[in-house]
Amino acid sequence: FYNFSARSAFLSIQIKVCIGIYAEYGKQWYQRRVRGDVTATITDVVVEESNKEEPPTEIVKSSLSTGVTRKRRKRIPDKPNDKANLWNIMKNCIGKELSKIPMPVNFNEPISFLQRLTEDMEYSDLLTRASECSTVEESLSYLSAIAVSSYATTSCRTSKPFNPLLGETFEYDRTADLGYRSFTEQVSHHPPVSAQHVEHDNWIYYQEFSMTSKFRGKYLQVFPIGVSHFVVKSTGHHYTWNKVCTTVHNIIVGKLWVDQSGEILVKEHVTGASARVKFHPYSYFSRETPRRVTGGVFSADGTPKFQIEGTWDNAVSCAEVLSADGDDWTTADLQPRWVKNAPLDDSDKIYHFTAMACTLNEPEEGVAPTDARNRPDQRLMEQQNFTDANTMKVKLEEAQRTRRRAREARIASEGPSAKYEPKWFAKRKCEITGEEIWRFTDEYWKCKETQSWERCPQLFLEDEDEDAT
Repeated sequence: FYNFSARSAFLSIQIKVCIGIYAEYGKQWYQRRVRGDVTATITDVVVEESNKEEPPTEIVKSSLSTGVTRKRRKRIPDKPNDKANLWNIMKNCIGKELSKIPMPVNFNEPISFLQRLTEDMEYSDLLTRASECSTVEESLSYLSAIAVSSYATTSCRTSKPFNPLLGETFEYDRTADLGYRSFTEQVSHHPPVSAQHVEHDNWIYYQEFSMTSKFRGKYLQVFPIGVSHFVVKSTGHHYTWNKVCTTVHNIIVGKLWVDQSGEILVKEHVTGASARVKFHPYSYFSRETPRRVTGGVFSADGTPKFQIEGTWDNAVSCAEVLSADGDDWTTADLQPRWVKNAPLDDSDKIYHFTAMACTLNEPEEGVAPTDARNRPDQRLMEQQNFTDANTMKVKLEEAQRTRRRAREARIASEGPSAKYEPKWFAKRKCEITGEEIWRFTDEYWKCKETQSWERCPQLFLEDEDEDAT
C-alpha cells in the first residue's frame, strides 16, 4: 500500500532533497544508498516455470464469470543489476525547477499504483467469509483482518509504483477462480485520486483513495484520505473503514524502512456495531513485538465480543470474549483470521512481488486501451529495458502536461463544461457519510463485451512521431 503511495512522494523528495544538500551528504548518501541498499547483485536470467504437474485450478461458480479460466504467470523477469548513477541524475537536474524533475524508473517497481491498490484483494476470501457470518460482530473480526492485511507487503517493498496518468484504468477479472472482478480508474490528477469498485456474487467493495504527506527531515509521513466500503448483498449490512498513517524512515541516509501507526475503525452502519484496531508504532526502547496490532470488536452498546491480536506484516487472530469487567477480558483461545502467504522463492530478485503481484501486469487481450498493462514505459521496465523505459516515461508525462494545458485553455474559453470527466466513475452522494464520492457507473464490463472503447482517451504513445495531444 504502497497503498500509501498514490503519488509515491517520498522517493521524489529523496532525490530532490539530495540535490539541495549535495555537498554535505553526497558522498555518504551515495555509499550507503546506491552501493548498499538501492541495488543488489542479481541475475538477468528469467526463471522458467516448472514442468511439474499441478492440480487443476478450482472453478468458482459465479454469475459474473464468463466461464473462461486462464492460467496466470507465476513470475516476472528478474530485476536487472542496473545501478542507478545518482551523480548523473543530479547533474542532469541542475538548473531545472524541482517540480519538473522526472523520476527515473530505477526507483520503481513495474506496476502502476492502480495495480498496487488492487492488491488489497489478495485475501479476498476474508470478505467472502465476512459476508457468510451469522453475526455482524463475527463479520467485523474478518473485516478487521483484511484491513490489516493490506499493509503486509510494505515491510519489504520499498520501490514506488508508477504514478497513473489521468484516465488510466486497470481491470482484474478473477470471477472464474476467485469469484470477484475489480476495476480501478485514476479519476483526478491534481489532487491524485484513484477510485476502485470490486464485485462478487455475495458482496460489493469500493473505495476512493488519495493522500497528503509531511516531510520531516529524516522521515516522511503519509496520511491516506478516503474510506473503504463493504456491502453484503443478502443483508444490506454496510461496513466502512479507514487507513492508517504510514511513515517512511531514513529518507536521506540509511536503509529505507516502513512503519504503520494509528487506528482503524471498522463500523457497520445498520446495527452500529464496530471494531477498533490499533497499530503500535515502533519504538527502539520498547520490548513489545514489532509491528504489533491490537484491538477488539464491540456490539452497538459497547460490549466487547472479540479480542484482536497480531502483527500487520504476518498474521491476525481473534478470540471470543467470554466475560468482561472494564478492560479486563476473559477470552477463549485465539483463532487465526489471517495469515500472510509465504513469499516466492528468490522474491528479492523480483521486487519482493507476491504471487498475486506477478499476475497484475501480465498482458491480456480485450482490456481497455487505457489499461495499465498497455503502458509502454512500465512494460519496458518489466522487460529489463530501463534506458528505453526512462525515455518513454518522460514522453508520456510530457504528453499529459500538453493535454492538461490544452484542457485549461478550453476551460478558459468554454467554461466549466470543458473540465475533464472520468469515463467509468461518477460523483454520487454517499448514503453513509453524506459526502460526494466516486461511484462505479456499471458500464465498463458491458463495453468490454462489445469492445466499445470509443470513450477512452489516448494515453499511451505508440511511436516517437505520434501526436501527444
